[in-house]
Amino acid sequence: MSEYSLSSTQREERTVRRKSRLFEFNQSIPFGSVLRLGFTAWFIFFGIWELAVLLKLTNAVLLPGPFTVLTSFVELFTAKNYLYDVGMSLFRIVVSFTLACMLAIPLGILMGTFRRVEAFFNPLVSAFRYLPAPSFIPLLLMWLGAGEAQKLALLFLGVVWFLITLIMDYAKSLPADFVNSALTLGGNRRQVLWTVVVPAMLPDILTAMRQMLAVSWTYLVIAEIVAASSGIGAMMMRAKRFVHIDEIMAGIITIGLLGLVFDILLRRLRRMLFPYLDSE
Repeated sequence: MSEYSLSSTQREERTVRRKSRLFEFNQSIPFGSVLRLGFTAWFIFFGIWELAVLLKLTNAVLLPGPFTVLTSFVELFTAKNYLYDVGMSLFRIVVSFTLACMLAIPLGILMGTFRRVEAFFNPLVSAFRYLPAPSFIPLLLMWLGAGEAQKLALLFLGVVWFLITLIMDYAKSLPADFVNSALTLGGNRRQVLWTVVVPAMLPDILTAMRQMLAVSWTYLVIAEIVAASSGIGAMMMRAKRFVHIDEIMAGIITIGLLGLVFDILLRRLRRMLFPYLDSE
């Protein structure tokens, strides 16, 4: 149909459709576009950073350029046993987060499902949630010493209360029809909990784990700057003594990359276990 044969209203509607193709609410885009847009964002970020250093808009000692940081990143792995530090940090994150999940997942499900359980535990959980985990460092050092137990405990305290609350809220949002239908069919409380509530909550549990794992990484440096001889945070503190800002920034980038890898793995695990959610 010719553009001239359309009414003015039709021409306006076509113009609106053309303008809205780039930005649509909840629009699905190809995976290639996702990669290109993400790469472009990082290219612009590093480009502005390098340009600021080249134009001497910043102090090159206090803010080295991305190429200098990349060189230090490679040197850390090849000449300074940085792989061991990364491995220790990964060990602390995995162990502490696993312990937090072992407590938070069952307790959060019970609190969100049974009101009496929530009434008993929620005052404690809510109070501890507002206490900053680093404030426990002096106590943890006196109680557990300066070894691994203190660092694991700090990482545990940093995420467990929030994880319990998230899972409890997800359990509360479960449609009541699921439970009522199972009870009507003759299921007892244990059967309904294990065959209805828990399976229905598994996608939300993975979502909560993904959200709180990011928080766990933010506490890593705090856990490793106190009486630590290994780990990414300990490496950053060693670099601070000699004003090696490039190594500090390499450590920050390492934490960001590791956090991104864990986030991608949890997202892919969710898609693999529950593909029907994406299809919806």
